[in-house]
Amino acid sequence: MRWPDLPPLNSLLPFEATVRHASMTRAAEELHVTHGAVSRQIQNLEKSLGVRLFERGTRSLRPTPQARRLAAAVRDALDQVDTAAREVARRERGGPLALSCEPTLLMRWLIPRLPDLSQQVPGLTVHLSAGGGPVSFDRDPIDVALRRDDFPVPADVCRSPLFLERIGPVCSPDLAERLRAGRRGASGVAGTGPGASGVAGTGPGASGVAGTGAGNGASGVAGVTILHSSTRPGAWADWQRLTRRRVDPAGEQTFEHFYLALQAAVAGVGIAIGPYALVHDDLVRGQLVAPFGLVEDGTGYHLLSPQPPERDDRIAALLAWLRTQATGL
Repeated sequence: MRWPDLPPLNSLLPFEATVRHASMTRAAEELHVTHGAVSRQIQNLEKSLGVRLFERGTRSLRPTPQARRLAAAVRDALDQVDTAAREVARRERGGPLALSCEPTLLMRWLIPRLPDLSQQVPGLTVHLSAGGGPVSFDRDPIDVALRRDDFPVPADVCRSPLFLERIGPVCSPDLAERLRAGRRGASGVAGTGPGASGVAGTGPGASGVAGTGAGNGASGVAGVTILHSSTRPGAWADWQRLTRRRVDPAGEQTFEHFYLALQAAVAGVGIAIGPYALVHDDLVRGQLVAPFGLVEDGTGYHLLSPQPPERDDRIAALLAWLRTQATGL
């Protein structure tokens, strides 16, 4: 062996994570292993080196100076291996393109359009993965990411805009009729006018402007269950802030993911805030309606890439196709 003094290599990842977090528990969570597995690897490393690497207290774990020095060297080595691996595995032009996309957008908008991608750009193969929030092209095994710009994007990441975010309450047609009947009962006048039809893509209510006089406070959501998502808990508050409409629900229900809340809306469970891209197809099919229209919330979706799209034919082709699909959103 050319490196007779190397410690057990399988102990280095748990060791580096433990030093970084000053916690075996958090290291285990990061590596998706048990606390006991991390502890055993640390013990094996200490035995191999013949030194103690951590000062253990009742509720604390403090790396020694020797541990910090070794961890820095391990981190540098792992960074070099990671960089080299990416260079070796770098896909040639024309090879698969790894795209990370926000889960609900992936399920409800992108995947249904993939057959068109294969027809319009037959030479492009896209490998999809679900992911949200910030991306690191240095560490994540992806080439591009489709994200809503609700987080800071590093200056060295290229942002290619696709479409603006528009939101509004969406529900089943039957529930929309109940809402209109409730408004008629309250005012004696049917809920006509922009945004009352609940049909996407027609009339001012679908154009990105809140329907029926946003700001007058005269109409809102009342007497029905409103649906929340844990992944965007402020959606209803954002809509109220933008439209100044009232929300007086008969009940509330929270779902873990956005797509679950939207599926519950399709099933008639209640009314949810629907971003247009995520509910577009359901609106067209008539499974959902938008009784108050849609309004821009100041955010938008972008294709993020580590370099300008024109430097990679695959990314440029994907971006052009995405923009054709985003027309009208």
